[in-house]
Amino acid sequence: MFTGLVAELGTVQKLAQQGESYHLTVAAAKVLQNLKIGDSVAVNGACLTVVSMDDSAFTADVMPETVRLTNIGNLHAGDRVNLERTLRLCDGLDGHIVSGHVEGLGVIASRRPEGIAMVVTINTPPELLKYIIKKGSIAIDGISLTVTQVTESSFSVSLIPHTAKETTLGFKDVGDSVNLETDIIGKYVEQMLKFNPKQTQEPALNKNMLLENGFI
Repeated sequence: MFTGLVAELGTVQKLAQQGESYHLTVAAAKVLQNLKIGDSVAVNGACLTVVSMDDSAFTADVMPETVRLTNIGNLHAGDRVNLERTLRLCDGLDGHIVSGHVEGLGVIASRRPEGIAMVVTINTPPELLKYIIKKGSIAIDGISLTVTQVTESSFSVSLIPHTAKETTLGFKDVGDSVNLETDIIGKYVEQMLKFNPKQTQEPALNKNMLLENGFI
């Protein structure tokens, strides 16, 4: 589990393809502190497992499912990526709950300044857009951000100067792809509403269900 607060920008050293999978090596500093083989690191929002490391970099396996749903397969040596270590119980939840399970790609449609901020609009597939609400949370390349506007085909976020300076969204441009993970709470609610183990006509989420589970 992550919070969407990027610890540092790492630099891709190598992306080696093996069939439909990859070995990704990233140079870093902060995230390497106390890092061990088997630990998880979010790379542009995708949760990857460390399989080897040294004093200046770590390597993670990237399976085909991750390649299909993220922009990791398009990385090149020298590219910068957002890095975050997993949430510890003693840490504050300053962002929002992020699983590191990227659901798909969005494409940057526009960037415009607004006061000290930079407003970024992202074109989004409808299967993801339905989970995005105004003033809700979204993880973009693993960055926890608040949605400012939603249209029929896109949503917008506003970046403070610190976020623009310390993450990939500060230098990505119109037409670039970004990894998206929507708020996990909405997906669980949707599943509860659809789930009907008795296959009756009565909605799965109703007063009796709430009574039985102690909600009312």
